[in-house]
Amino acid sequence: MIELNEIGRTYTRPSGESVQALTGFSLHIGRGELVAIVGASGSGKSTLMNILGLLDRPDSGSYRFHGDDVATLDVAGQARFRNRHVGFVFQAFHLLPKTSALENVELPLLYSDRSPVAGLGRKALEAVGLGDRMQHTPSELSGGQQQRVAIARALVNEPELLLADEPTGNLDPTSAGEILDIFAALNREGKTVVLVTHDVAIAARAHRVIRIERGRLVADDSRESAAATGRTHR
Repeated sequence: MIELNEIGRTYTRPSGESVQALTGFSLHIGRGELVAIVGASGSGKSTLMNILGLLDRPDSGSYRFHGDDVATLDVAGQARFRNRHVGFVFQAFHLLPKTSALENVELPLLYSDRSPVAGLGRKALEAVGLGDRMQHTPSELSGGQQQRVAIARALVNEPELLLADEPTGNLDPTSAGEILDIFAALNREGKTVVLVTHDVAIAARAHRVIRIERGRLVADDSRESAAATGRTHR
């Protein structure tokens, strides 16, 4: 599904100093994988996620999605790609505070060219176990429930790829485990899931762990058996 080849990304700080966020980064991710991207703060893992989701553009290298070169798409093309193929989940829930869970989830449909869209918001909320909380506003929901709404919003356009950047960072351990269970279940249903995290315990739930240091891939570990064992005992 995903082919990154020799990706480079450099930022310029306000002081004029250049920072190499990614250097010669190559990575292939197949359809249906559950992958964790692990690294310390500043290692380049969030930059990698932004490039995967076309929220940022590499300075060098190529990014192919199902064989198509997507790194060179214009702004409108990037927006269409994100809307059709990618769902995003962030550490901060980014929910509209005075808007119901259902209305928050349905927001991406306003920019969708899909038809029909009726019922997709309800379906997404039911998929994350919030079928009875559709009319609640964020202030009426726990942190774990708010993150479930955010996941439902990411699912509403039925994307192939889910990108989650520190999705449990604002949650207590119990809620965090429940959110990881949802990602695992979505992966079993065929979604490709990429989790960005600094937490090795979260990474242990993935089938594959990609380790980044100073913008370079330093390890690519398959954990098929460990992930399966973890699912069995949870």
